[in-house]
Amino acid sequence: MIELIPAIDLIEGKCVRLTKGEYDSKKVYNEDPVSQAKEFERLGFKRLHVVDLDGAKSKHIVNDAVLRAIAEATNLTVDFGGGIKTEEDIEKAFAAGAAMVTLGSIAVTDPVKCCQWIDRYGADRIILGADVRNGKISINGWKEDSSDDLMPFLRKYVEKGVRNVLCTEISKDGTLAGPAVELYKQIMAEFPQMHLIASGGVSCNNDIEGLEQAGIPAVVFGKAWYEGRIDLSQLFHNN
Repeated sequence: MIELIPAIDLIEGKCVRLTKGEYDSKKVYNEDPVSQAKEFERLGFKRLHVVDLDGAKSKHIVNDAVLRAIAEATNLTVDFGGGIKTEEDIEKAFAAGAAMVTLGSIAVTDPVKCCQWIDRYGADRIILGADVRNGKISINGWKEDSSDDLMPFLRKYVEKGVRNVLCTEISKDGTLAGPAVELYKQIMAEFPQMHLIASGGVSCNNDIEGLEQAGIPAVVFGKAWYEGRIDLSQLFHNN
């Protein structure tokens, strides 16, 4: 059974979606992310993926007040990412109600510090963000490509005890063009114990079913939901 995780991406406190991470492509879907989170909970979802896009751009958490409001208004298990660069950011996210935080750019630029945080907070509270473009890990709100290749990057942190990995194929994100199933299958073949969260490109129920059939443990979806392309009754019936 694949874990179903709807997403709320935040810019200026509003629920938005981008295409391929381009801020100029912003489309606002709901000006009240708290009401959106409550609706997800009412529909039966247990988990929520929240991304602070302002934070990713600013390189520090910006929308922690929205995170706190969502956590106080719902019983959803919320994972939070975007702009986490310091221990102060991590503490701020956990204090605002995040159950887990996603470490992306910092895992590339300062792996020593990242590993210290894994030791301090526990690998179960950390999600490794692996945002991929042309086989390389992308950083800083997808504005830069690093020199890190995907598989060695993942191996380093799997050996450190990290099990939760959010992998976004940037070329797919927000395109509704279908997820990068073959990439995810390669990752699972290499790291079968990983709780891999597929992200990017989901356009319909069939895409989610395809990921489940491929053995992918979890999926994040956003635009497909907001565009009315996902049949909820079918989604939960199959899960």
